[in-house]
Amino acid sequence: MYKRVLLKLSGEALSSPQYAFDPQILRKLALELKEVHEAGVDLAIVVGGGNIMRGKLSAEMGIERTQADNMGMLATVINALAVQNALEQVGVPTRVQTAIEMNRVAEPYILRRCLRHLEKGRVVIFGAGTGNPYFSTDTTAALRASEIKADVILMAKNGVDGVYSADPKTVKDAVRYETLSYMDLIQKNLQVMDVTATSMCMDNDVDLIVFNMNESGNILKAIKGEVVGTTVSKKG
Repeated sequence: MYKRVLLKLSGEALSSPQYAFDPQILRKLALELKEVHEAGVDLAIVVGGGNIMRGKLSAEMGIERTQADNMGMLATVINALAVQNALEQVGVPTRVQTAIEMNRVAEPYILRRCLRHLEKGRVVIFGAGTGNPYFSTDTTAALRASEIKADVILMAKNGVDGVYSADPKTVKDAVRYETLSYMDLIQKNLQVMDVTATSMCMDNDVDLIVFNMNESGNILKAIKGEVVGTTVSKKG
């Protein structure tokens, strides 16, 4: 069983066609994470912002890249606060830490303080990415996992149960992989995460599990080492 875990959530995973934040999805997620917390796992979370601000949309609007990325980082803070609220409603203690200082909303990201929160059994939710434009929340997940010495990154996908040789929604004979190496991701151009994040995970020997978060219990199963998706590691 993994002891320290970083969960990477996309912003879209929190939303539905009707809502940017679907209360039922947030409630279900919070209850699953409560089980993880009660199992004694140190849990940190990185949340994306795609349900509020997407790069493609900002490009269509003619927004300059740096400005668009700043807007995207602020969107992740909104999502981090939404996840915090959902967790605390079910009795899980949390802290939100942001890479851009906004002291009236959340704590600034300080590694030693983050580690202390984890030791005390608090779930730490990271917002505002790395605090820099041109870096994705995938890179944020790889960076924070390396810093807190997480055993694994759990990449929760919305309706996709692992890594495939091609898009399973459009290619019928796409093959799902059970295990891969980080070099496989790069050489096969599988686009699970960007190359910067992939290289960082490989260099720091952090495992990655890609799984479908829509199936109840999958988060805890992945932490227990049960096969629920695709495991990516340095050696494969």
